[in-house]
Amino acid sequence: MYTGDILIHIDETLDDDHIHHLERDLAEEEGVYVACVHERARHLLLVDYDAERLSPGRILQSVRGRGLHAEMIGL
Repeated sequence: MYTGDILIHIDETLDDDHIHHLERDLAEEEGVYVACVHERARHLLLVDYDAERLSPGRILQSVRGRGLHAEMIGL
């Protein structure tokens, strides 16, 4: 098994409920181990995932599919 992680910048300012909902929804997707927003930099989302089953682009599309403007950082 090969694990990967990506950092996603979210342009919108999200309240606590929206952030926690996003984290839970992403963590429930097949191939995602954990998704968390940095407490002090609430526009940064770190996602750990199974790189053999899931691509970073698919994770980004999932975030964007929720109506958010987002981009990967550091690729």
